[in-house]
Amino acid sequence: MKRSFPHFLAFCLILLAGILNKNTAQSIVRADPPNWWSGMQHNKVEILFHAKYIAKCRAFIQSEHCKIIGTTPLPNPDYLLVEIEIAPNCPAGTVELSFASSRNDYAYSFPIESRTPKSSKGLDASDLIYLVFPDRFSNGDPSNDSNPALLEPKADRAGLKSRHGGDIQGITNHLDYFQGLGVTALWLNPVLENNQPYESYHGYAATDLYKVDPRLGTNQSYKELVDQCHQKGMKVIWDVVYNHWGNEHHLFKNLPDSNWVHWFPQFTRTSYRAETLMDTYASKADRDIMTNAWFDKHMPDLNQQDPHLARYLIQNSLWWVEYAGIDAFRIDTYAYPDQGFMKQLDEAMRLEYPDFFLFGETWVQGSPVQAWFTEEAEVKKEFNSSLHSVTDFQLYYAITKGLKENFGWEEGFRRIELTLAHDILYKEPNNLVTFLDNHDLSRFYSMMGEDMTSFKMGIALLYTLRGIPSIYYGTEILMKNFSDPDAKVREDFPGGWPGDTSNKFTSSGRTRQEQEAFDFCAILGTWRKANTWFGNSKLMQFVPEENTYVYFRYDDKHTVMCVYNGNDKAHTLNLSRFKERLGNAKAGRDLVSRREFSLEKELVVDPRSVMVVEVK
Repeated sequence: MKRSFPHFLAFCLILLAGILNKNTAQSIVRADPPNWWSGMQHNKVEILFHAKYIAKCRAFIQSEHCKIIGTTPLPNPDYLLVEIEIAPNCPAGTVELSFASSRNDYAYSFPIESRTPKSSKGLDASDLIYLVFPDRFSNGDPSNDSNPALLEPKADRAGLKSRHGGDIQGITNHLDYFQGLGVTALWLNPVLENNQPYESYHGYAATDLYKVDPRLGTNQSYKELVDQCHQKGMKVIWDVVYNHWGNEHHLFKNLPDSNWVHWFPQFTRTSYRAETLMDTYASKADRDIMTNAWFDKHMPDLNQQDPHLARYLIQNSLWWVEYAGIDAFRIDTYAYPDQGFMKQLDEAMRLEYPDFFLFGETWVQGSPVQAWFTEEAEVKKEFNSSLHSVTDFQLYYAITKGLKENFGWEEGFRRIELTLAHDILYKEPNNLVTFLDNHDLSRFYSMMGEDMTSFKMGIALLYTLRGIPSIYYGTEILMKNFSDPDAKVREDFPGGWPGDTSNKFTSSGRTRQEQEAFDFCAILGTWRKANTWFGNSKLMQFVPEENTYVYFRYDDKHTVMCVYNGNDKAHTLNLSRFKERLGNAKAGRDLVSRREFSLEKELVVDPRSVMVVEVK
């Protein structure tokens, strides 16, 4: 950008004042984001510069393709926001910025990079997600287990809540294992630096938004994981937190602006009552506690209504997608940040990456409350969310309760059928991310009383009902425990560490029952992957009767019949009831047992069993 003579004269006078005061140029401590790209829709970037008394400086730029369009000194004099506009034809290289005052002067080279050809693939209901807890899955690089520069410097597998040493390389080493299960998308719990003094292993208390935790790997190793997944036809989901940071976050320990965090006279914890956001009878006080109070004592609650913090968070999200080629976001604690900001974030991501997919964690009670957070939901609200999808806790409740209770008017299979009937609330229920357990919930096998039949019914429901199914690491090998505390459901995957006494990554290391569970998951998962029509097919369910449940997935060319018998004895289905979907079908084949049978008059279903039947 060409500077006018007055600007140039002012710049020279400031530099002269610095020389007369015998100041020496100092280093910029940090700039966030560390770089940007030319050719992006988001071409106006607000850079947060950190240096001693930089807020007192005037900023200048030497570039024909970039210009400064605004500066904002923050209350903390060690921070200055500089907004630059990058021309569409800006070549790759560095943009030279200079900062000067009567007290200090600085120079900074800001990289502008060329965009590499990549396209975020998003998610849809033909996908099968595998949720990996990075610290507890596999240790592929023991050299990063210890880091004396961090507050929790050493891995200790004996500690329930300590670091165990799992890492990105360990995940990369097992991509073929995921493919053997039919997995098409990997979701990693957060991998950003969590330099906290205790419980840093879970990843949900970030201390640096631009840096992968060195105990997990590097930014480059994460990018390489994404690249290798894409080469194998798998997508990658980034787990992101907008509600809070860890209290050791470098920006919290030296806040640019106290307005970036919500404060109370004394520590106040959120109520976790998401219904207050849409309840017409809710008090303002209850809404404030829900949204503005802290999630935990070491997790300061961010004020996304501050426009500069909002831009910082949005730019960080765009940066990671552009840098690593991520396909989707799972947004942690979606209900807790300011919902106006969440809409702004969602729209920014979708504008830059039209195929990108966003789903939020909504651990809430009731279908109307859950639906309220999704785009164009059929519930009255003051604004329209721009969020594709949420985690379907309502179906999770229905399955985990329904499979354990006696059949009744609204119990058992009818609990599942009634929950699905609420899908009228959603614009696209097939976008809902379904699951049986995760890193916060008791293991599904344990919840089913370690009963193999109930386990298989749950897996079949997960893989064959509408939505995008997500399976938690180790569910396929019957890992068990209850989430009291949560760390008990985040145990190491057996075989992920050198010297483990058993290796569940291989069939020879599994028990007979574990292999049976693995095979059941693999058969349905690989079938789903090979039959891409299935995920986006239609669903028709029949009201459960006599402790049996039947539904169909179908399109113009295919039909699959799913049959569940919860009785302790065989049950004979009169197939005339299902004529609407069976039509003139003569036979079917169970995907798991490979058994073929007639579908002309009746079907005998074994005691306490499930069949997934391809209709011929």
